[in-house]
Amino acid sequence: MHTQDCHLCEQAQAMLDHLGAGYRLQDIAASAEWVETYGIRIPVLVMGERELGWPFDIESLDAFLQGAS
Repeated sequence: MHTQDCHLCEQAQAMLDHLGAGYRLQDIAASAEWVETYGIRIPVLVMGERELGWPFDIESLDAFLQGAS
């Protein structure tokens, strides 16, 4: 989850790109529910029922992508 002009979201995308991870951007502005849920936590990665919200570093991101809790 991201939104336009979010420098933290850009940092998260750069980390994902560095790790070679595929992702799909979902702008929280597309849904009032998403704004309420994720508005102060973006960027947030969502994989099924799991979420990783900011702040995170490349090591915790890699662990999240590998399925570690």
